Amino acid sequence: MPGSDRVVEDISSLVLQPSPLRPDCAAGERMFKWKGISTPPNPVLDVPVLLYLHQLATSNSLGDPGSVGSALRKYHIFCDVFSVAEKDRIPASPPLLHSFALWAATEPDPSDPAFPCNTPWETVTVDTVLKYLSGIRAWHLAQGWRPPLSENNFATIRFSLRGLARIQGARRLKPPRPPITIPMMRALRLSLNLDDGFDACLWAACTCAFWGLMRWGEVSVRSRSSFSPNSSITRADAHLLVDSLGKEYIRLDLPRAKTAEPGRPQSVFLPTGGDLCPAAALINLERVVPASGRDPLFSWKDNLGSIRPLVRKPSLSRINSVLASTGWGNAFGHSFRIGGASYLLAQGVSPEIVRIAGRWRSLAYELYIRSFQDIFSKHISCITS
Repeated sequence: MPGSDRVVEDISSLVLQPSPLRPDCAAGERMFKWKGISTPPNPVLDVPVLLYLHQLATSNSLGDPGSVGSALRKYHIFCDVFSVAEKDRIPASPPLLHSFALWAATEPDPSDPAFPCNTPWETVTVDTVLKYLSGIRAWHLAQGWRPPLSENNFATIRFSLRGLARIQGARRLKPPRPPITIPMMRALRLSLNLDDGFDACLWAACTCAFWGLMRWGEVSVRSRSSFSPNSSITRADAHLLVDSLGKEYIRLDLPRAKTAEPGRPQSVFLPTGGDLCPAAALINLERVVPASGRDPLFSWKDNLGSIRPLVRKPSLSRINSVLASTGWGNAFGHSFRIGGASYLLAQGVSPEIVRIAGRWRSLAYELYIRSFQDIFSKHISCITS
């Protein structure tokens, strides 16, 4: 939380045993490159062009193949821990996937002797486990197998997970993620060198994420190799426009977004003006790091002059180093989105406008109203100062 010395606690990652069936590759490639011992029947006629069309369609059926890769890694770690034979991993049986779901969602009670001390755990939330099961289902379909779970199977697993959630709910509650505040933004601006390519890129990302209520994954990528103009925002996707009242604003067109339908871009609208102006930050970025229209919008140049996208982990690390040096705690990927929403609400902006600006389909933005009450006075002092 802001003002505390608590640091982010890294959960030790479980290690996957090497196997020729699971070559080392990017998470988004695992759905096709990770195989099983058994050979599935052809999903289409054994004609090269039809097989090619099937693979092409399958590879583009998911918005985020990397999430499938994460699910598969966790699933095979479970299979390694409990010595599940390769032939049983795909096609997977409902009891196997039910067991996996329970293991992945369980946070063992150290005082309960039923939990073996030598069994490794890396607990995730129930919602994440359900996403894992969807990823494993997608893997089966991509490999040519039938879906491993029926609706009745899913109902049984959800029933168990609901029980686990009730047992573990009280001790698994975490404090709301802290928001980025206006003083934090100003501290970042003063600490960053806006004539440096990386810092100019980082500052542009910070201002856009804050005022546009953007997820950090929308201004950054997981790795340099994961950038694609088809899924990540580029320089050509940023527009400085004028509304009917003559007021300038920025429109960022996201080629892919969490709440957008497949193949349909989603727009983010940003205000201009003030000392934290996103337009000024983007103009400065273009001056310091000129790039082509198909290059990442938030990009910088390395020592060799190569354009590099803003990567999530080092960018957040740089932000947290600045915040720590000025007396604040750690920021997280959603801290800018939470901070922007909280600031607008504190300014009296209609919650419905905040919901639309943040591109929430549901009432999830109300989470930020509830979390905001804990830091209400701090935000009010920021506004009145």
